[in-house]
Amino acid sequence: MDPFGTMLVVTTVAGLVTGLGAVPTLFGARVSHRVYDAALGLAGGIMIAASVFGLIIPGLELGALWEVMLGVFVGGFGLLVGNRVIPHVHEEYRQRRGHGGTEGSDASMDDRVRRAVLIGGAITLHNAPEGLAMGIAFASGLEEVALVLAVVIGLQNVPDGFAFAVPISQSGVSARRVLLYTTLSGLVPQVVASVFGFGLVAVAQGVFPVAAGFAAGAMLAVVLREMVPSSHGHGYADAATAAFLVGFVLLVVVDAVITV
Repeated sequence: MDPFGTMLVVTTVAGLVTGLGAVPTLFGARVSHRVYDAALGLAGGIMIAASVFGLIIPGLELGALWEVMLGVFVGGFGLLVGNRVIPHVHEEYRQRRGHGGTEGSDASMDDRVRRAVLIGGAITLHNAPEGLAMGIAFASGLEEVALVLAVVIGLQNVPDGFAFAVPISQSGVSARRVLLYTTLSGLVPQVVASVFGFGLVAVAQGVFPVAAGFAAGAMLAVVLREMVPSSHGHGYADAATAAFLVGFVLLVVVDAVITV
């Protein structure tokens, strides 16, 4: 199979794995704050390790320090800008529905919808640069780097999907749609961005270091801006921190085994 076909298969599989995170919500079981916070911690640990060992270090090996750091800053600040835009979009949606102010269960539901949109938007924002990095790696002939990225991204997509599926399911969406939306949140941005990244190499050679830094910056920002605060607000900070460490170690071990 040619590099482009291989890239499509690999990025599609990595994106589809996101849907596995929604499986626990399909059985109607109540997800406790402890489990939810631990899942966020696990995803955060995997993402931090993936940022460093799967993106920044390979980027430094193939490019200059300034290229990778430029990507980190652009990716990180880009996600922060995105996180400021999403709540405004949600507020416009509420105004169009005629909600000058909601009370009781309506306010609670609005909060769940807002949380789902925020987490879904954050996941989409960091899935896109990950797909971009994979596409550029495949197009640059760095198949080993691309496959390592695919594995670590697939690993993190499962807890990412869970973090997205829980608030979606609590907002009253059907189980089938929860599974669909969760899967699409990983599949669409990763595949589309990988195709764009593959084509980008034809225009500009040597863009992998910047793209890798961009993906790493977005992932670091989403962990610190969304996942850490969300996992430490319900009294289960120890469980979230322990899961974070497990996720970090898991990713480092997987990366070491794959690259041996």
